[in-house]
Amino acid sequence: MVTAIVRFPMGAGVREPEPSDRRAADAAWSSLSYLLGGIAVWGGAGWLVDHWLGTYPALSVAGMLLGIAGAIYLVYWRAGR
Repeated sequence: MVTAIVRFPMGAGVREPEPSDRRAADAAWSSLSYLLGGIAVWGGAGWLVDHWLGTYPALSVAGMLLGIAGAIYLVYWRAGR
């Protein structure tokens, strides 16, 4: 049995993204993580307080809205600098 090894140059035909493309993608992922993180953290805090006080779902919804508002503020603040 004969085995042949074929070697291709690394990165043949693959274009490296431009730095501006990379910055735009990083900003988009950061914005998404702020939104999801805000909803998860503040919604989770509201859920915990809801179960402690027995007021479900009032504070869970308020926590999620607070998380979204905070995330939008952070995205706006980061885009402004």
